[in-house]
Amino acid sequence: MNDAEPDPTVESVESVESVESVDPAVPLDPAVPVDPVAELARLFEGEGSAEYFGEAVTQAGHMLQAGALAEAAGAPGHLVAAALLHDIGHFHGAVTGRDLMESGRDNRHSHTGADWLGRWFGPEVTEPVRLHVAAKRYLCATEPGYFEFLSAASVHTLRVQGGPMTAEQVRAFEALPGAADAVAVRRWDEQAKDPDGDTPGFGHFRPLLEELLIRGRSGGPARWRPSYER
Repeated sequence: MNDAEPDPTVESVESVESVESVDPAVPLDPAVPVDPVAELARLFEGEGSAEYFGEAVTQAGHMLQAGALAEAAGAPGHLVAAALLHDIGHFHGAVTGRDLMESGRDNRHSHTGADWLGRWFGPEVTEPVRLHVAAKRYLCATEPGYFEFLSAASVHTLRVQGGPMTAEQVRAFEALPGAADAVAVRRWDEQAKDPDGDTPGFGHFRPLLEELLIRGRSGGPARWRPSYER
């Protein structure tokens, strides 16, 4: 019996319609940066240089590799961005990624990361980020052999995050907008742990991120104007 806190992303068919994200008023960084892409670059170069919780790559290396895998697969731009940014929630917060590994406390990085990114990116980017943890639980429940593909660290976090989904949770997940995209991101996530992988730097993805930016949630579809357009 798993005694970890239940995953609030998908608990049951009855609860799925009422699921809400964590409070978006609590961002990863309380100071809204002038240039979101520059802030992301800073995070990749700073916090991202740390080890990736027992894996053979750094946190930033893992995320860059996931973005590169999505790009190589011919994924649309929003999914490349989601794969690139899927673990941004590990970088900050009251409960860190290390807490997730060492003390078994779920840091809900998929939710905090998606909410933080939602200040500038639309749901086509943020929802696969929000659901990529749930997608691991989904694949472990529905795809024979997927569990064996997980690294030791991923097996550990699976237990903390709720374990494989029940049949009811599977149905609820499949009904969520963005579920299929989240599954795609999850597959790249699991593959992106090769220390010898040919991984581009953050600058490779900068034009794509600038193209996808929006100016906050309240501003609707207004575009962020990258520096080269000003």
